[in-house]
Amino acid sequence: MQLFLKRKEVDIFVQWQIAFSKDDGGLCPLPLKLSKTKPLMTEFSVKSTIISRYAFTTVSCRMLNRASEDQDIEFQMQIPAAAFITNFTMLIGDKVYQGEITEREKKSGDRVKEKRNKTTEENGEKGTEIFRASAVIPSKDKAAFFLSYEELLQRRLGKYEHSISVRPQQLSGRLSVDVNILESAGIASLEVLPLHNSRQRGSGRGEDDSGPPPSTVINQNETFANIIFKPTVVQQARIAQNGILGDFIIRYDVNREQSIGDIQVLNGYFVHYFAPKDLPPLPKNVVFVLDSSASMVGTKLRQTKDALFTILHDLRPQDHFSIIGFSNRIKVWKDHLISVTPDSIRDGKVYIHHMSPTGGTDINGALQRAIRLLNKYVAHSGIGDRSVSLIVFLTDGKPTVGETHTLKILNNTREAARGQVCIFTIGIGNDVDFRLLEKLSLENCGLTRRVHEEEDAGSQLIGFYDEIRTPLLSDIRIDYPPSSVVQATKTLFPNYFNGSEIIIAGKLVDRKLDHLHVEVTASNSKKFIILKTDVPVGPQKAGKDVTGSPRPGGDGEGDPNHIERLWSYLTTKELLSSWLQSDDEPEKERLRQRAQALAVSYRFLTPFTSMKLRGPVPRMDGLEEAHGMSAAMGPEPVVQSVRGAGTQPGPLLKKPYQPRIKISKTSVDGDPHFVVDFPLSRLTVCFNIDGQPGDILRLVSDHSDSGVTVNGELIGAPAPPNGHKKQRTYFRTITILINKPERSYLEITPSRVILDGGDRLVLPCNQSVVVGSRGLEVSVSANANVTVTIEGSIAFVILIHLYKKPAPFQRHHLGFYIANSEGLSSNCHGLLGQFLNQDARLTEDPAGPRQNLTHPLLLQAGEGPEAVLTVKGHQVPVVWKQRKIYNGEEQIDCWFARNNAAKLIDGEYKDYLASHPFDTGMTLGRGMSREL
Repeated sequence: MQLFLKRKEVDIFVQWQIAFSKDDGGLCPLPLKLSKTKPLMTEFSVKSTIISRYAFTTVSCRMLNRASEDQDIEFQMQIPAAAFITNFTMLIGDKVYQGEITEREKKSGDRVKEKRNKTTEENGEKGTEIFRASAVIPSKDKAAFFLSYEELLQRRLGKYEHSISVRPQQLSGRLSVDVNILESAGIASLEVLPLHNSRQRGSGRGEDDSGPPPSTVINQNETFANIIFKPTVVQQARIAQNGILGDFIIRYDVNREQSIGDIQVLNGYFVHYFAPKDLPPLPKNVVFVLDSSASMVGTKLRQTKDALFTILHDLRPQDHFSIIGFSNRIKVWKDHLISVTPDSIRDGKVYIHHMSPTGGTDINGALQRAIRLLNKYVAHSGIGDRSVSLIVFLTDGKPTVGETHTLKILNNTREAARGQVCIFTIGIGNDVDFRLLEKLSLENCGLTRRVHEEEDAGSQLIGFYDEIRTPLLSDIRIDYPPSSVVQATKTLFPNYFNGSEIIIAGKLVDRKLDHLHVEVTASNSKKFIILKTDVPVGPQKAGKDVTGSPRPGGDGEGDPNHIERLWSYLTTKELLSSWLQSDDEPEKERLRQRAQALAVSYRFLTPFTSMKLRGPVPRMDGLEEAHGMSAAMGPEPVVQSVRGAGTQPGPLLKKPYQPRIKISKTSVDGDPHFVVDFPLSRLTVCFNIDGQPGDILRLVSDHSDSGVTVNGELIGAPAPPNGHKKQRTYFRTITILINKPERSYLEITPSRVILDGGDRLVLPCNQSVVVGSRGLEVSVSANANVTVTIEGSIAFVILIHLYKKPAPFQRHHLGFYIANSEGLSSNCHGLLGQFLNQDARLTEDPAGPRQNLTHPLLLQAGEGPEAVLTVKGHQVPVVWKQRKIYNGEEQIDCWFARNNAAKLIDGEYKDYLASHPFDTGMTLGRGMSREL
């Protein structure tokens, strides 16, 4: 996969060279010429969060052009073939190019079809695709690339495997892999394998080593695991001088009950994991179909024969088998299936041993003969419903003899198998018609695997067979009440093999559902099985934000949960599979449109979507991973370090929410209403700011001294009926930047807190949690407030205002309160910050008699007495008012400055507008700089 960015344009279209042609839907990237002068990679990091088998991964790569001229630069990454890319962002100098998933024009596949070549086969590891991006970087400038992708981990041989490619192509000063695993069922086993790199020259010795790679740190409790791989440059060089370290692989499994499975529910979506064990295996009726054409000569055929010797010894006494070798002729060992005995195994091995490579490749004839053998045995044995019929088919080429037309081979096979025979295919080498093998397996309830030319075909064949060696159930059907569940993914499965897992996801009609009725019907070796139960689903909690990005197509107020994205992933995969199998053009078009709409909605890069880079826009410090991965909180709340590896998850440090927060009155809340407290003179001053939706206001600006900046972004709403305003505005987002002692960024909304202090966390606001490290502490009190404490001398409290049934003029919003300002300097500025180290006094109104101005006894309806406020040398007319703060639970008396506080604040309203949420510049106030 590739894209090119050749010049700095306002709107750059990314030409993804993913050639999904009309007839085969295949992936093929184009080659890219490397620049002669290699740029320096300053950082390569990967962050993954796996929640209930669903993995979110973001790769971050930073490069420096050391040359004295502009230079082509390349970023490349191997990603799992089953993954969907969800975002790509480039930072070139001070410009940001943000990826956007859009609909792909139908003609795109035809346009790039002729450009396809074998780059994937040459450069990709097994089961991966290669993503490449190229850009021109100005001399002495920097670039950063952020790639995000998602995948559902498949259980094989009793383990889930998460593989991350660590191939930065050079030694990196900062290289890290950080993986969080969150499994509410509990983690039963976990291991980190040695680095695996079977195909690239100069690779490390990972396969020969034992145990995790050097510098790997694992922290784990019952439901949460954190794995960090952070090798130094010296450790990297010991593994591979060229920076091709290999695959960082984690394998784990979860606890599971001996019941109907594990059902998890979140925000109206559910996922059902079904993986029974300790059942007697079903008898297998298996035909091994082996390509013995001339192209198999040498190592491939020898390795395949050795693997089949091992597999034959693994057959059970209740199994039946036969062997077919094919080239331009079909050579059958026996014209019927043979029971497993020591003698039959010996004879089968002798037959395999004498196979010799010759002639062409009759794929259609071999499959037809194998299916006839199986159908004949099942028809005469009477064991059909209590056994599983399989074909294990291995080839290294394309059909060259007999029927060679792909569509006819598929139709012939489908008609002969009639859904009663499952075909498992293995393609060896670069010349195999892998798309044909894939469709053969898809259409006939099987699986397919690819073995690269340099890999050991024998070991791959044994590993593949191990996945299907023990069928436990057949004809599985899982039902839910139609009145309770809609849009469920596939619920019919031909077979269930030991060590695998069946996964179904769907939507609940009623989010308040207490129990979900589930029925499972299946056959095993003894009888027909029916399981019925009502599964308690419990209260559905709000979702954890694991993507760090707003809901696709939404307003950003709510964030998608991992189960919803798992459902969308599964549904999209099934639609793509159905499209691939269908030969009916109207049906294919309907499937294409459904898959495309879902992929665009959830930002999945698929054969029917493409990506455009929008930009350039000015760089927003701290938002480089705005659509990237985040470390998420586990099912049981834990405390995690904001920075540093190897932090042990610990018990939750809860801070109970106090409805009446005893903090300074200095704040901004509501529409937005500002309050400033002057404690020395016992005066409270208030004012309003009538901003525009989308405006970002500078609230506290002390970047040059204490290193703290606070900005707030406004959101609009209609004015209440009969109101004097045309519209209302509220604070939707509060951003806090801390530059000392270490740089950290916080972005707070009513639904989440994004904290980036080296490690990135996304904390849901509906769960109480505390995180902290090196002078920074963030405390979330569920659905109430967020407290940010800096070095013990600065504290901010952000109140969360939520509405169950908001009126048209109401919005979920935030209030910002300054609890402790001791650590802020005398140079502090901003709409609130400019008053923190000042005092004020009142003088009598020239037009009226002197009154007790600080405590007037008589208040008129609406506004009270007028006076003149002196602050910072300004003479400001003010009027007496009452105002509610602290969630409306306390009423205060204040002196109100009219006209948007025009005479109270320094400068004008426009001087307090930030260019972006993380802007630290300030034109007003001593010591303020405009740039970061």
